[in-house]
Amino acid sequence: MAAKATAKRVKKNNVQVAAKAAKSRKTKAAAKRAKNAKAAAKTAKSRKAKAAAKRAKNAKAAARSAKNSAAKVLRSEMVYEGSVFGVRRDEVIEPSGIHATREVVTHSGSVVVLPVLPDGRIVMIRQYRHATRQFLWELVAGRMDEGETPREAAARELIEETGYRARKFQIFLDVFPTPGFLEERMYILLAEGVTPGTAEPEEDEKITVKAFTHKELLSMIRRGKLHDAKSVAGILYYLQFLA
Repeated sequence: MAAKATAKRVKKNNVQVAAKAAKSRKTKAAAKRAKNAKAAAKTAKSRKAKAAAKRAKNAKAAARSAKNSAAKVLRSEMVYEGSVFGVRRDEVIEPSGIHATREVVTHSGSVVVLPVLPDGRIVMIRQYRHATRQFLWELVAGRMDEGETPREAAARELIEETGYRARKFQIFLDVFPTPGFLEERMYILLAEGVTPGTAEPEEDEKITVKAFTHKELLSMIRRGKLHDAKSVAGILYYLQFLA
């Protein structure tokens, strides 16, 4: 009887010890989970704070860059002013801190038109360019008149030089052709929904109009037969990304 009672007490103690140990393990596990959750929350908060700080720093840098993006003009003098362009001499302090005198060719801006016919061919023009002492094949192009938008100028130039009309004009390149000394900003536009008409060239223009296939234009560029930079840039961009 005594042995049975003792065995019963031992069994009871073992059960209590096991229960206590299990409870302790659960408590530790819960504490560990809580600790891990707290650490994870702290890490996430830290990452968010760092990301916010980085965004704020970038925004501040961008604002500072925009503020300092233009040179401070100390003195400006028009040296020449013609009907197409002018020449201005500026004494400036540039954003980099350089103090210099820059001679700039003034220009109202220009448009280049890439007209695509319904069969996919691209309309080009050929005219004599005295500055190069030769005839050049080019895309339709011209200077923007005062108050004109790029689309208005493109429509006017397309009619004047080729007679074609277009239903839709879309700017696909916005470039500075010679940023070292020329203010000219050039917009290259895709002309779609093109229909023929009568050309209205200016008095000093004698222009040949012809449509070329993509293969023909690529061959001309590859063989060095197309020398007009704006046309090469516009055609290659169109064929690579838009056609």
